[in-house]
Amino acid sequence: MSRLILVLGDQLSPDIAALKAAEKSRDTVVMAEVAEEASYVGHHPKKIAMIFAAMRKFARELRNDGWDVRYTQLDDTANAGSIPGELLRRAEETGADEVVATEPGEWRLIEALNDAPLKIRQIEDDRFLASHEDFSRWASGRKTLRMEYFYREMRRKTGLLMDEDQPEGGKWNFDHENRKPAPDDVEFGGPIQFTPDAAVEEVLDLVEARFDSNFGALRPFSFATDRTQARRALSHFITGALPKFGDYQDAMLNDNRFLYHALISPYLNIGLLEPLEVCHAAEDAYRAGDAPLNAVEGFIRQIIGWREYVRGIYFREGPDYARRNALNHQRKLPWLYWGGETRMNCIAKAVEQTREEAYAHHIQRLMVTGNFALLAGVNPTELHEWYLSVYADAFEWVEAPNTVGMSQFADGGIIASKPYVSSGAYLNRMSDYCKNCHYQVGTKTGDGACPFNLLYWHFLDRHRDRFEGNPRMGNMYRTWDRMDEDKRETVLQEAEAFLTRLSDGKIV
Repeated sequence: MSRLILVLGDQLSPDIAALKAAEKSRDTVVMAEVAEEASYVGHHPKKIAMIFAAMRKFARELRNDGWDVRYTQLDDTANAGSIPGELLRRAEETGADEVVATEPGEWRLIEALNDAPLKIRQIEDDRFLASHEDFSRWASGRKTLRMEYFYREMRRKTGLLMDEDQPEGGKWNFDHENRKPAPDDVEFGGPIQFTPDAAVEEVLDLVEARFDSNFGALRPFSFATDRTQARRALSHFITGALPKFGDYQDAMLNDNRFLYHALISPYLNIGLLEPLEVCHAAEDAYRAGDAPLNAVEGFIRQIIGWREYVRGIYFREGPDYARRNALNHQRKLPWLYWGGETRMNCIAKAVEQTREEAYAHHIQRLMVTGNFALLAGVNPTELHEWYLSVYADAFEWVEAPNTVGMSQFADGGIIASKPYVSSGAYLNRMSDYCKNCHYQVGTKTGDGACPFNLLYWHFLDRHRDRFEGNPRMGNMYRTWDRMDEDKRETVLQEAEAFLTRLSDGKIV
């Protein structure tokens, strides 16, 4: 009997586990654009278009390679609307008695396949460097699961930036060199822009018709949608931006959305690029003298360190991880995250960029939109669903740990050793946002006081029982305690007034 080989929209790799386990002569590949996957959150139209276009091109590649591919487009009249439904339909059509699938990257879909009335064998996705067993073995018996130590294991395993058994340059981590504020001039013109071909235009028309009410601008569309384009995007970054990526990876500018960032994470996460392919390209640039060690180490750490680590956490912690709320934050996600008017320039810029590009870099997510949500006590599940919706690279295995763990401390400290909160001073140091803001970053209370300044102390005060014993936060509480009592009371009252306005839907 033949089998069905399921290939999902984020599994567009020719050596994906399910395809490696298949027999071209007798098995049938199933790919489907289904409403359930396109709408379980309100995905950014650019994200939907990128995935659908890449899926169609990948299906064409498989057919050209001799595979029998049964592909369902979203507007096909026979479309069952879900992945299990499409598998049932194709099983009846072909007489297949088994499905082979590469394990999805979201518990939601893993469980849906487990519950389907079909024999479905899920194989672990081996495109990652650390298997579930590898990560569990590393984590076993550790009191804390800090990424830095996992990253060192990945360096040893891959041999990347190693000098025999020692790290290149004598240190594992050069992050202290990668925190420069925004430069006056950016010499990189940004990620490469791809003009949509006829196949992509067809998808854009479909998405425009079906998802016109979703948050986000569909056009102009310039994402890569096949491996050739993705490799060009990687080469463009390595040549033009990697040398200064490290220095300015945390910087933010009003009038430059990309600085020296690669914008290749969507291509990694849907399978158009492979992790080691990307890392070797960066390492080769270092070995050739074309990029400094701090830039290359910082870039490689994001891929074999952070990316692999958060996946390990997601699968180790289980299906409930994305719903955790250790700080019991219950505020509804403010409308300003969906483009509602705000006087906070940093938030306005980050949301505007997100709406137009389906992209914001890690510090914009962590220290602008994430920092504000944490300080304001926003429900982390609502924020998680927002991030999952609005970014082209967002899939739950990578997005949930970054949001729930790193950004919102909602996992109680599994990932982060302390909450990532800051006043306006950090944003002023790392960006030029404050220069164009209604609020004054140097004003602590009263008219024009920066909301981040007020909310920072309000957060520390309301969570004192949990955090004052944290060795990384002691200085913050000592500073708070040294303030005049009347000043502390003013800060708390003004923060409460701001939060009330926020909850009431008023412009803040």
